[in-house]
Amino acid sequence: EIRSGEHQFLFARNGIEALEVLKREGDVDVVMSDINMPQMDGLTLLEQIAEARLDVRSVIISAYGDMKNIRTAMNRGAFDFIVKPIDFDDFRATISRAMSQLKQWREAQNSRDRLAAMQNEMRVANTIQQSILPTEFPQSDKFQIHGGMEPARGVGGDFFYVEQLADGRIAMAVADVSDKGMPAALFMMLSRSLLKSVLREKPDPGHVLQITNSLLHEDNDSAMFVTVFYAVYSPETGMLIYANGGHNPPLRVRANGVAEMLQMPDGVALGVVADYDYTEREIQLQPGESVFCYTDGVTEAVNGESEEFGVGRACDVFRAAPGMDAQQANNATLEALKAFTGDAPPFDDITCLTLHRT
Repeated sequence: EIRSGEHQFLFARNGIEALEVLKREGDVDVVMSDINMPQMDGLTLLEQIAEARLDVRSVIISAYGDMKNIRTAMNRGAFDFIVKPIDFDDFRATISRAMSQLKQWREAQNSRDRLAAMQNEMRVANTIQQSILPTEFPQSDKFQIHGGMEPARGVGGDFFYVEQLADGRIAMAVADVSDKGMPAALFMMLSRSLLKSVLREKPDPGHVLQITNSLLHEDNDSAMFVTVFYAVYSPETGMLIYANGGHNPPLRVRANGVAEMLQMPDGVALGVVADYDYTEREIQLQPGESVFCYTDGVTEAVNGESEEFGVGRACDVFRAAPGMDAQQANNATLEALKAFTGDAPPFDDITCLTLHRT
């Protein structure tokens, strides 16, 4: 093994020299040390290696029957021991075990470091993602609007958007990207940026979805897509004009708490088909009515018995407490969802956006 270059040996006459060699060379894997040495013995050397946190495996060599010192050596961090007179088959096998264990340990350390780096990146991505979601919402004595998003994996593919336009109307959107994790988060941010840019030029719902869809479809090698419900609301008249890109139908909640699905115009998810013509529909909200928008992380959430929360339970939330404002509606839905799922981990991002005409 030495002639073939598989192993290279460095030598020291005592523990002090051994520490100097270890610090100078920096890439030593295994230390084979006698217990009895001048100036610094093998047991003290083991302590010094542990205190210096040197990434090596130590094998102690002692006389046959010297079990007291061998036990002390093992307690001080020795990986293994060899007794004199040395059997070279045992010597070779001990080195092999030490090298193999050290390799596994270093691979585990590298995996842990990579995991820590990934977790840190996810925390940064989550901070960035949360920072682009609205935290303050336009409101007046005529309307309230409130939204929130809870990612299932640190970062997610859901988003919602709210903006008060120059003419006083409210542009609002809720969306869900097809994938999960970091790829979905990146596609989500792209989708949101495009939607935001397009609506500021011309906020009409059909136009916004049509142009955003065309832009997302270009160079979409990943074949990802995003479902979007987008609407423009007039606080003065209560008129809500909307278009739908394959998203879950929102609930129209009457003042008495009775909820029903909005009738959706035709529309496919954005990024799937080029040059799709999205149509619009409109309704007039009456005082006390709300529109509750959500992603399938709400309705498809499951409990420990694999039952889905479903649209029916979402309707029950409003029926149980009629007259809720926008924030109360979101909070009540999330509380009901958590009570239903219990300790079951969320499989998808959870997003709610509620518009309420006061």
